[in-house]
Amino acid sequence: MAEATGEFIYELLKKMQERFDKVDFALLELKAEINNLRGAMVATHGDVHNIYGVLARTDQRLDRIERRLELREMAEGPQRPYEPNA
Repeated sequence: MAEATGEFIYELLKKMQERFDKVDFALLELKAEINNLRGAMVATHGDVHNIYGVLARTDQRLDRIERRLELREMAEGPQRPYEPNA
């Protein structure tokens, strides 16, 4: 069996240290990318929330328009309310 000298062990530890430094750097890059993804997800969530708000307001406006049209149709005479499938 080969004898492990102090010089051999020292060289091995230096190589291991270099590899650990590379792993640390790669981990820092991954953390930065994950934080960027997290920020993008938060922004997308906010955009979707805003879209839901706009859709809700549009839905309310359409409801008011439909009610007005039905009231006007009733005042004009004995007409049937508008049926889109008819």
